[in-house]
Amino acid sequence: MEVSRRKAPPRPPRPAAPLPLLAYLLALAAPSRGADEPVWRSEQAIGAIAASREDGVFVASGSCLDQLDYSLEHRLSRLYRDQAGNCTEPVSLAPPARPRPGSSFSKLLLPYSEGAGDLQGLLLTGWTFDRGACEVRLLGNLSHSSLRNGTEVVSCHPQGSTAGVVYRAGDQNRWYLAVAATYVLPEPETASRCNPAASDRDTAIALKDTEGRSLATEELGRLKLRGGAGSLHFVDAFLWNGSVYFPYYPYNYTSGAATGWPSMVRIAQSAKVLQFQGQAALDCGHGHPDGRRLLLSSSLVEALGVWAGVFSAATGEGQERRSPATTALCLFRMSEIQERAKSCPWDFQTAEHNCKEGEQPERVQPIASSTLIHSDLTSVYGTVVMNRTVLFLGTGDGQLLKVILGENLTSNCPEVIYEIKEETPVFYKLVPHPKKNIYIYLTAGKEVRRIRVANCSKHQSCTECLTAADPHCGWCRLLQRCTFKEDCVHPENYENWLDISSGAKRCPQINLFRSSKDETTVTVVGSFPPRRSEWECVVKNLDTGRQLCRGKSPPGKTCTCSIPTRATYKDVLVVNVTFSVGSWHLSKRFNFTNCSSLRECPICIGTGCAWCKSERRCIHPFTACDPSDYKQNQEHCQVAVEKRTPPKTAGGGRFMENKSNRTHQGLQVFYIKSIEPQKISTLGKSNVIVTGANFTQASNITMILKGTSTCEKDVIQVSHVLNDTHMKFSLPSSRKEMKDVCIQFDGGNCTSVGPLSYIALPHCSLIYPATTWISGGQNITIVGRNFDVIDNLIVSHELKGNINVSEYCMANSCRFLAPSLKSSKARTNVTVKLRVQETYLDCGSLQYLEDPRFTGCRVEPEGDTELEVKIQKENDEFNISKTDIEITLFHGENEQLNCSFENITRNQDLTIILCKIKGISNANSIDTSSKKVRVKLGNLELYVEQETVPTTWYFLIVLPVLLVIVIFAAVGVTRHKSKELSRKQSQQLELLESELRKEIRDGFAELQMDKLDVVDSFGTVPFLDYKHFALRTFFPENRDATDKNESLTALDALICNKSFLVTVIHTLEKQKNFSVKDRCLFASFLTIALQTKLVYLTSILEVLTRDLMEQSSNMQPKLMLRRTESVVEKLLTNWMSVCLSGFLRETVGEPFYLLVTTLNQKINKGPVDVITCKALYTLNEDWLLWQVPEFSTVVLNVIFEKIPENESADVCRNISVNVLDCDTIGQAKEKIFQAFLSKNGSPYGLQLNEIGLELQVGTRQKELLDIDSSSVILEDGITKLNTIGHYEISNGSTIKVFKKIANFPSDVEYSEDHCHLILPDSEAFQDVQGKRHRGKHKFKVKEMYLTKLLSTKVAIHSVLEKLFRSIWSLPNSKAPFAIKYFFDFLDAQAENKKITDPDVVHIWKTNSLPLRFWVNILKNPQFVFDIKKTPHIDGCLSVIAQAFMDAFSLTEQQLGKEAPTNKLLYAKDIPTYKEEVKSYYKAIRDLPPLSSSEMEEFLTQESKKHENEFNEEVALTEIYKYIVKYFDEILNKLERERGLEEAQKQLLHVKVLFDEKKKCKWM
Repeated sequence: MEVSRRKAPPRPPRPAAPLPLLAYLLALAAPSRGADEPVWRSEQAIGAIAASREDGVFVASGSCLDQLDYSLEHRLSRLYRDQAGNCTEPVSLAPPARPRPGSSFSKLLLPYSEGAGDLQGLLLTGWTFDRGACEVRLLGNLSHSSLRNGTEVVSCHPQGSTAGVVYRAGDQNRWYLAVAATYVLPEPETASRCNPAASDRDTAIALKDTEGRSLATEELGRLKLRGGAGSLHFVDAFLWNGSVYFPYYPYNYTSGAATGWPSMVRIAQSAKVLQFQGQAALDCGHGHPDGRRLLLSSSLVEALGVWAGVFSAATGEGQERRSPATTALCLFRMSEIQERAKSCPWDFQTAEHNCKEGEQPERVQPIASSTLIHSDLTSVYGTVVMNRTVLFLGTGDGQLLKVILGENLTSNCPEVIYEIKEETPVFYKLVPHPKKNIYIYLTAGKEVRRIRVANCSKHQSCTECLTAADPHCGWCRLLQRCTFKEDCVHPENYENWLDISSGAKRCPQINLFRSSKDETTVTVVGSFPPRRSEWECVVKNLDTGRQLCRGKSPPGKTCTCSIPTRATYKDVLVVNVTFSVGSWHLSKRFNFTNCSSLRECPICIGTGCAWCKSERRCIHPFTACDPSDYKQNQEHCQVAVEKRTPPKTAGGGRFMENKSNRTHQGLQVFYIKSIEPQKISTLGKSNVIVTGANFTQASNITMILKGTSTCEKDVIQVSHVLNDTHMKFSLPSSRKEMKDVCIQFDGGNCTSVGPLSYIALPHCSLIYPATTWISGGQNITIVGRNFDVIDNLIVSHELKGNINVSEYCMANSCRFLAPSLKSSKARTNVTVKLRVQETYLDCGSLQYLEDPRFTGCRVEPEGDTELEVKIQKENDEFNISKTDIEITLFHGENEQLNCSFENITRNQDLTIILCKIKGISNANSIDTSSKKVRVKLGNLELYVEQETVPTTWYFLIVLPVLLVIVIFAAVGVTRHKSKELSRKQSQQLELLESELRKEIRDGFAELQMDKLDVVDSFGTVPFLDYKHFALRTFFPENRDATDKNESLTALDALICNKSFLVTVIHTLEKQKNFSVKDRCLFASFLTIALQTKLVYLTSILEVLTRDLMEQSSNMQPKLMLRRTESVVEKLLTNWMSVCLSGFLRETVGEPFYLLVTTLNQKINKGPVDVITCKALYTLNEDWLLWQVPEFSTVVLNVIFEKIPENESADVCRNISVNVLDCDTIGQAKEKIFQAFLSKNGSPYGLQLNEIGLELQVGTRQKELLDIDSSSVILEDGITKLNTIGHYEISNGSTIKVFKKIANFPSDVEYSEDHCHLILPDSEAFQDVQGKRHRGKHKFKVKEMYLTKLLSTKVAIHSVLEKLFRSIWSLPNSKAPFAIKYFFDFLDAQAENKKITDPDVVHIWKTNSLPLRFWVNILKNPQFVFDIKKTPHIDGCLSVIAQAFMDAFSLTEQQLGKEAPTNKLLYAKDIPTYKEEVKSYYKAIRDLPPLSSSEMEEFLTQESKKHENEFNEEVALTEIYKYIVKYFDEILNKLERERGLEEAQKQLLHVKVLFDEKKKCKWM
């Protein structure tokens, strides 16, 4: 890459030297690394890829086939070929690192019939599944079911090969498939996976008609394997000149060796008969001693009539036999293959046997000039662009190479246009973009990338761009860049984009020449953009900035500028020449500093200097010389430039082979033994050592590196001959590849040293352990790749700088000991770096923490031959391994025993390190004499003392003494406790009497005087929208009813058949395992599915209710609709919810919300225990807080901090708030928030968990928290939550509300370790603090506080009655349509069944409306409003709901004094309510009946309201799951019922559709 456009004088060739990294990056055209290229990643390794002309890219991986758009950014569709929703490989395989072509689960991927008349494009796919199945699908969408399919078409073995091609032939122009496959594999392991038909066992190539109803197993024609020929591995199939060609090679799948030469078999491209036309062997073995018998990739360059193949020699299992000449690209002329393909079949059976005795297949030789030898090619794709043949080659280390063939099809040195960072081997098939020839699809492993086919932008000048001879690139003159034609502005303008056919001579070029004796002329030649304005040209002396000349010309002429010859101008050393026209400009710098030192005419002229023939020297252009002589020689030099410019080399000087043998000088023999290292990075290596003998005897030693055969060799002079047996070379940077190394002594023959590999820079993926101790010495491992080229490993610390550490590295891992950072701070991070040459690569960080702390150890004998040592250590973050730790036990007179590490166990408090000393004879005596344990962790060495344990004899003496002391102490304590107990009992009786008097008096006073300020204005009622109301009613368990979307039109039509649906429901209900939960879910899904067909749903409800009455009438009619045990009962609940949602919102909603709000207000007026939610004021005895403390109201002055979310000027920020002194800080926050809402009508701008409270006393502030350092901790470790009283906050105190810096989900997560008002049993009878009760005990009785239930009832009574009457009243003397309709329906059914008992109809109505609907709503306000229901509110609403149902009951309640308080609470009110309910039922009955049209109109309007609220298709899917679960039972029932024959057919049709979808993996 040129850094600037200034031309430097070329230097004579010299040995290449290693470039620094910066120079290397500037000097080499670095290939793209994949930052911007789109990448598609699959779940499994990719097995096949194809691109269609219009429908995107198809990628097969595992058992999936994906259809992608051309940019690879979107998946258009996916086909699951094996299991629904699963792309895993069906058989667990361990494939080779380099899979053979066609070795995968996907065998064929052939788009065809594209653009063929009006036909849609088709895709033929072949898979190992179903004994080698094949399918034909529409290209437009894989999800559509296959048009036709068949089995035993392709190989059913994942490692077997398949190649095929689809073509048109015959009179009817039908499509045929010619397919070659390895149907039988010899190894038993794989043969057992599939068993092809006997007819296929010897088949090699078959011909099939693709347009029948299925891809029939029977072939139109078949070519069989010759007996004993072994297996053939087919690589490709293509059409050429009326024939089908199959490249292949004989292969032994058991040994993994090629058993013959790669070949090409040819059959006729016919319609009815498979006609064998011959086979030819392909010889691409040049340059390799064993020949290359494996064929890896194939590509037909049809426009050129040439076939390209990548051939390989065997490399061994671990690639140990790979050499620089292992693989080769060979090109063969198709005409020659066709001519030499003999009709004698060596590998196949044919009817005609035209073989002569002893005849062998003729080997076709490749085009020698285009053969390219490389160490590791994997794939090839060839094309013709602008009459130039371009070949793309993939490599085994993830490179994409580009070769451009010159005249006579000569290969050039390939250019690296892309590198995969992970170095994954490139897939055997490279696929071009079907629409844009600037892209190619590169597949490797699990990824497909879309790559640009050239790096045009690396060429900095027009000349460089066009002399590169890349047909994809050209010079865009408007942009003045080397670009693709598509990237150039107005490329259709011939003058704007110069391609390689124009030649570099058309590039704009500034010339400086002597035009006469007295002046030098500057002009510009070449092609320019259209000139509509005048030219301007300027020559400037860059040293002084002075203009030497300036010229202008009209649009039609080229500008010239003349510089006079003056003696003063000889000091002008550097000039800059600029030509401009409009916005376009061209500049060039000429340097005349070294003119006199240049000795050759071409080099002199090339720099802008002048050549004097008479004096045969190079001179300054502005000094005198004979102009005619000058001019003549300039022309001569231009010719010389073209002839003499040497091509650039990849790594340094040119190498000319010297054929003379000068290795022997006299009797002197130079001997080469080895080269070290054998792998270096692409940056080169400055100290490569060659060992051997007699090196000091040679005067000129040269190393020659030979990589890719078409590239220049690198010639490197020896750096230093160290001694007779060692010498050192400095190798230059290079691309990734394996090169052959030879050494030449004194110009003699080149002696081979062996291969040398250039590999990518190291890459780190993991450091473990990532945490170590400050003393160092722990074994640290780095995992990655290419670690065998690093020079050394460095740990970089901010204070200590770079620390060199000794490392042990292999290719994929490095190990080193963490250095000590003892003098640094306890916690510090260091960076691990790898040095390669002078480049430092970051490898990740390593964290240092304080050294481990050991707290003690125990030594225990295990029998008499083994000791167990347990060392206790504080828990830490270190990952200590067996290699890090060394333990030694000291015993007796300083004797030592090594302890072998067993394991490390981490407990909650401590970590235990266990080691054992085995093979000793006196474990018990060592145990008693053991003193301490030494622990060595890397560089850390510590001595751990043994825990002291009392000896047995000492314990036996002390034990009796202790027992006597304990007995005397127990007697004394017992007597004292007895006296204390009797004293406390008398105090408790006193206290109980006092408390009873006080509580009874207080309760009486409260009932007479207490008044709750009911909030009449509570803002907007927070109603839920209909969708959420319905979902919470239908699915109380919060079932998610928005899932995937499927097309279920057929099932929808079927359930709209009333007879069918009723039959299905009755059949399901008869199944034993169709549970109550299933019935409810089925009813709810049915309601959603028929949400927009309420008229039909109502008719279904009628039928099912009548059927239910038939069942109930035989037993007890009063029990009908009482429980939810059938589909119809849940269906009725849902139907009521749908039809009464409007009435609920408009009439009942507001009084219901007022009841909930008032109840909350009353509960919070007294103490509420925040842990149990029990409260002093409640309706439910179970939720009564009877362990109530004394409490008082505290009035706080609260100041709210101003926040941007609440900038309104009229917001009041100083508010007086009433709290209780027993409220926790969290409860106080809630009351303060509620007060702000009541005062301002809008909430404060922050959430409850985002604010804090601060008590302000003078200038001091104290944050208030539920738990802090001042919290009281009770005797059993339970923490008492802080309250307002705890902080001694008095009336009038100022509290500031502020925004916390960090958000926390909640201030405190309460557990069993916390308490609030209800103290634990151990604390409940402690002395009460305060003067009034000094010496007394607080004693509580629950019944003392039952008056609080009554107090709460009185407070909400008016609101409750308003709610009840809104439910059982008739606004405007009209009942809701649903209620009137269903009550009339029940009355009519009672008359039909001759039921005369009015109680039965009353119970039916009660069970269908209040019990099925209203009670559900009353107990669950969260179904209607966007509020949170607390467990306490739930308990209170249960009491209200019970009273509500008692009002509808016909039985008289007989309650005594022992009756539950929940019943007694509303006992006096129930009779009044009962009378109102009877009047309500009578009023509804007396209303005029609804006409069917009125009801239908109401239901239709409700249906329209709720259109598109739900995903009805999901509900249909769930209904189908129940149908298919009991499919046989439903089908049997339909068969027995008359008139349901059509429904039976429809059901079978629906099942077929669903099964097809399941096969196609749609569901």
